[in-house]
This record gives sequence, C-alpha cells and structure tokens, in this order.
Amino acid sequence: MVIKGKAHRFSDDVNTDYIISGRYKFKTLDMNELGRHVMEDLDPGFHARLEKGDFLVAGKNFGCGSSREQAPLALKAAGVAAVLAESFARIYFRNSINNGLPALVCDTSQIADGDQLEIDLESGTISDVASGATVESSPLSGVMVDILSEGGLVEYIKKHGGLVTE
Repeated sequence: MVIKGKAHRFSDDVNTDYIISGRYKFKTLDMNELGRHVMEDLDPGFHARLEKGDFLVAGKNFGCGSSREQAPLALKAAGVAAVLAESFARIYFRNSINNGLPALVCDTSQIADGDQLEIDLESGTISDVASGATVESSPLSGVMVDILSEGGLVEYIKKHGGLVTE
C-alpha cells in the first residue's frame, strides 16, 4: 500500500487536546465537523492548507494526553493520510491503527514542512519525491497493514471474522 502527500510539520508532545480541542469534541460526534478543527490551537490556518492525502509529521510523543479516539478519527476525517513521528503515546498509536490511520515511527528530523512524500506501508520506506532521500520507519506487522488496508479494525473483523495472524 503506497500513499503520497505533502508533509505538515509539528513539534514534540502534540497532545490529543491539540489534535482536537475539547471545546469541540464534547459538542458533536460528527467527525467531519471535528475534522475542520484539527490542530487549530497550534496552527489556526492548518485546515485551510491541508489537502486530502497529506501527512502530519511530528517529533516525540505524538498523541500524548487523553485516550479519546476522536483524535485519530478527526485527523482521518480531515483528510490526513498518515502521521509520522519519532514516537507516539501507546494508546494513540493503537487507536490510530484501529481506526485506519497509519501511524509510523521514524526519524522525522530531515522531513521539512511542504515536502512531498511517498510512503510504502508494507516496506516502511518513506521517500522525499523531490530529493529521492529515504527514511525507514519501524515496520508495522502484517496484520496492522491489513487492518489499515481495510480502513480500520472494525472493517477488518467484518471481512475476516476475527484477527488472522498467519
């Protein structure tokens, strides 16, 4: 599974309240509405620049804070195709995969805001389209790639009747 998009840079310790502010996530269950407000406390113009298929690129500890699933769901609804970070809060990482939003652990130090990237989820290779430079992400297990390919854990289980780990 290969995805292409533009990088949007953020720093370390982006918590789930920065991803989607509590002032929104307690007022609606409409993920499209929440998607219009992702990252606005850190970057008020973010949603206007975001194009479907773009990537969030961050430093360490992305998704720290509360364990609410609205964070990856709102990013996905906004059109974010994947999140790349040096590390993730564990529960955010699982929520992201389970909801069909790739979360890749890699060295993001050489990825600049606006870089055009191509990500091969199966090999874990992240390539800068312009320069050809590559970064390797920590590999996702085969079942995680399969879950992402189905759009999330619920769709995967509907199709397979449970987890298939062969």
